[in-house]
Amino acid sequence: MYNFGDSNSDTGGISAALNEILQPNGETFFGHPAGRASDGRLVLRVKLPYLGAYLDSIGTNFRHGANFATGGSSVRPPGFSQFNLGIQISQFIQFKARTTTLYNQLNLNRRIALSISNIPRPAEFSQALYTYDIGQNDLGHGFQTMSEKQVLDSISHIIGELAKSIHQLYKEGTRFFWIHNTGPLGCLPYNVIYGKKAGNLHKNGCVKSQNEAAMEFNSQLKDEISWLRTQFPFAKFTYVDVYSAKYAFISNAKNLGVSDMNMLCCFDSSSPLKYVISTITIECME
Repeated sequence: MYNFGDSNSDTGGISAALNEILQPNGETFFGHPAGRASDGRLVLRVKLPYLGAYLDSIGTNFRHGANFATGGSSVRPPGFSQFNLGIQISQFIQFKARTTTLYNQLNLNRRIALSISNIPRPAEFSQALYTYDIGQNDLGHGFQTMSEKQVLDSISHIIGELAKSIHQLYKEGTRFFWIHNTGPLGCLPYNVIYGKKAGNLHKNGCVKSQNEAAMEFNSQLKDEISWLRTQFPFAKFTYVDVYSAKYAFISNAKNLGVSDMNMLCCFDSSSPLKYVISTITIECME
């Protein structure tokens, strides 16, 4: 499994490369900071060992894949991070080339005292799952630097750049893609607090214009994936509606044990929402 994305699926990349992510992150599952901008695990969890961050050089095992996602990343530069999607794809291509060369060298010369137990096998790249969870920061950065119309006008180019990355991966032999749409941006506490103004809030308190931009992004992304299916008939694409899953949490937050979404940081380990999130995440991934 190889993942490209932002903080929604970053398992330690930005923490290893720039600033360490500190407490209380990680407190409800790992019991300590674990490189994730979360109190526990992320949606990335599948029936494999935890996916190691490509940028984390300490004790990382890439036998079952690698995670190129970094917090703050966007499809297009500049965004909030220098590790945009184009950089992540370049990192993957280099990773694939170097691990393939290393594996072949070690297979030819058994006397080399190095282990290949923590790198992927070359034949497995075409059989792996390639997951995307990115685009939220393109919109978020846009709303901080552009008008609402400019943000909406930029969406088609963002989607085009995402599709271009899939073309690049396809040329590398990848065939299985799992693509998340973006969540309800206007419901993030930061955006609710700083982006609200008269007439711009939904009944649940989310910023209407930002959620509408997210829905437009998702509509264009879904159309693009449908088009990609016609261009790459030997590839398999799965489009995952993360927006609906997250919006369902937020709309029913009080019944799930969260009294004030605007003050949300980390869930207490005894919160009923901890179980609900795990359950719905699994259903969403299926």
